[in-house]
Amino acid sequence: MSQTPPTIDLATLTVDTVQEGFRNGSFTAESLARACLAQIETWNGRYNAIIFLNDEAIDDARAIDRRRAAGEALGPLAGVPVVVKDPMDMVGFPTTAGWSLLHGKSGGVDLMPATDAPVVARMRAAGAVILGKTNVPVLSHTGTHADDSWAGPTLNVVLPDRVPGGSSAGTATAVGASMAVLGLAEETGGSIQNPASAQDLVGIKPTIGLVPNAGVMPLSGNRDVVGPIARTVKDAALCLDVLAGYSPEDPKTLAGVGKKPVGGYTAQFGSRSLAGARIGLYGPGWRTQPLSAEASELYARAAKELVQRGAVLVDDPFADTGFAQLRQPTLPLTNFDARGMESVPYDLQKYLERLGPDAALKSFAEFAKATEKESAFAPGGVLSYLHNLPQFAAALKSPTTPPDLSDFIALKEAYLRIVDAVFARERLDALVFPQMREELPVTRAGTIQETTVGELNIAGLPAVTVPAGYYASGAPFGLLFVGPLWSEATLLALAHDYETATRHRKAPRLTAA
Repeated sequence: MSQTPPTIDLATLTVDTVQEGFRNGSFTAESLARACLAQIETWNGRYNAIIFLNDEAIDDARAIDRRRAAGEALGPLAGVPVVVKDPMDMVGFPTTAGWSLLHGKSGGVDLMPATDAPVVARMRAAGAVILGKTNVPVLSHTGTHADDSWAGPTLNVVLPDRVPGGSSAGTATAVGASMAVLGLAEETGGSIQNPASAQDLVGIKPTIGLVPNAGVMPLSGNRDVVGPIARTVKDAALCLDVLAGYSPEDPKTLAGVGKKPVGGYTAQFGSRSLAGARIGLYGPGWRTQPLSAEASELYARAAKELVQRGAVLVDDPFADTGFAQLRQPTLPLTNFDARGMESVPYDLQKYLERLGPDAALKSFAEFAKATEKESAFAPGGVLSYLHNLPQFAAALKSPTTPPDLSDFIALKEAYLRIVDAVFARERLDALVFPQMREELPVTRAGTIQETTVGELNIAGLPAVTVPAGYYASGAPFGLLFVGPLWSEATLLALAHDYETATRHRKAPRLTAA
């Protein structure tokens, strides 16, 4: 077989067109993988999305081709090129979390997992061809950028001078630059929704407990969740079909049993899912932070588009509920509520135990010793703000003991009670907010001003980002479809209707430095 990648329009590929290309002989899994690797070779030096390439990707693709030729049953993502966020354990690769101290070639230690994270194992079982692992900021600590990674900064493919969104910056950039069709991302505080919206993509932040999070280096076992980033709503939904479901490695997923829709997450897709849907709009009842003038204009245009699809809009349904008053940014941060992250020492302890008996670090104590010269928790460290959470000191002192999370649990319950009451009273099908209050900041000039991060991550609510136009500068404007727990199928159907009716997204024009 020729080693020269065929001419494939990578920017327009979807899971469906990939499978159709295999069926009609336009390309094979191997030739598609080679084309994606050629795209990586051409553009990754510029955008720095992928930090480790999978040397077995071509062999994996060939195996898919052999099985297809033999008439074997194949998984739903057979031959689809995929990338994986670095903190997700993948056998044969160190899990570095973007930190030089956890990267052997940068002078640190290599954390080599004995087994794949369940989400990686599920992608393999579905037949996906994993091309490599993607860049993140140190310990995935920010939802804005990946500038402090040992691998260098990741750029935004839409506007390289604007922040790419984090912490799943590399995954979003890889998908946006057509290096892969799908990417795995993970969120603690905006790390799916922010980069997806920043780079004009679709992201699914699932309900906590729908997708297993074992084998993913944690920031919070109570908030962390894995989800897909894709170029279309349908592709993201098809990926969620693979990721969702119970895993004995993550007891939280027991709560999701029976929550997956019959027929999968595309089963409710229709031409007029928005017709008659009652949609709640952003307002001071949700958060007292107003939208910028241009964001308001773009949001008003998007609201008209929803009405044109038959939606019924409900202004500020959270007014007078006390919801906005629950929000409390964790000092010195001005926009991020970190409650629920008190458990990170314990969560890291459990994560390290899972790595296996031959791991370079087997406990939080060993982790702290290995990283003490740049301690994440010391003054000036990337997680030093956690000391302003009242229950963090005790958790840090005793990382092998399940921490006291009573404050977080009470807050989560308060959020959920109000959300459920508002959805019932207003008979809402979803909330649709601008994902950001203002356009993307220039690189190193500020942080992403989102509308929904703390509330969603603490409450555990699902959300779907959808491209919805552009600012005058060319920066993407995105919507966020939000619903109660386990409402992914409804949100995806509504988002798919909006996406197919408006088709706002434009493939980015990749540029040399």
